[in-house]
Amino acid sequence: MTKARLSLFQIWNMCFGFFGIQIGFGLQNANTSRIFQTLGVEIDHLAILWIAAPATGLLVQPIIGYLSDKTWGKLGRRRPYFFWGAILTTAALILMPNSPSLWIAASALWIMDASINITMEPFRAFVGDNLPDEQRSTGYAMQSFFIGIGAVLASCLPWILTNWLDVANTAPAGQIPDSVRIAFYAGGAVLLASVLWTVFSTREYSPEQMAAFEAAEAAAKGEAVAVEAQAAGRGVAAYLTGGVAW
Repeated sequence: MTKARLSLFQIWNMCFGFFGIQIGFGLQNANTSRIFQTLGVEIDHLAILWIAAPATGLLVQPIIGYLSDKTWGKLGRRRPYFFWGAILTTAALILMPNSPSLWIAASALWIMDASINITMEPFRAFVGDNLPDEQRSTGYAMQSFFIGIGAVLASCLPWILTNWLDVANTAPAGQIPDSVRIAFYAGGAVLLASVLWTVFSTREYSPEQMAAFEAAEAAAKGEAVAVEAQAAGRGVAAYLTGGVAW
């Protein structure tokens, strides 16, 4: 029993959510320091606030990876994490540029990092779950394509709003410019829409099917090992015979 090959369009649907996830990451990376400084943080103190990203990923990713391996529900195995992670990330993207104080902005950053990791970690395993071995490189390449497109668009979004749509890029002291605020709103909408597209356009194999695939793969590997062992045995005998002849 082997996994069915997917069409390019099916692989596109399966990976499209990564486009939105990377927009969230890109907006965070490009604008969070600006938001913190607007709220009164000195540039020398930004590093301690940015510890949220690596610390959160270190804690959340292995936990979510383990839990998603054991999950099965109405939305499947990985998709519940896509769904709830996207909702929480969107909420954090809306909260961040509206933060009235530093502690709320810092909390929004932690929530955003945790939520993005909840969504992103199962996405990596999604390719391995759904694609046969010969198509996995295509799946990971498609994810990389969406990561690149999303990162570029997110980084450019405030500039696009200012230079193409005449949205203000400056604001009174202590206030977030409209270009940043609207960019976060747009990014949250795109993130939610793209992840939900993947959630509702892609199916997952049931636990029973996954178990059957793993059993078939283990059996195939066992047969291959047996063949290799036989070949190695003949090889040893041939070496001994050749040695005696020499």
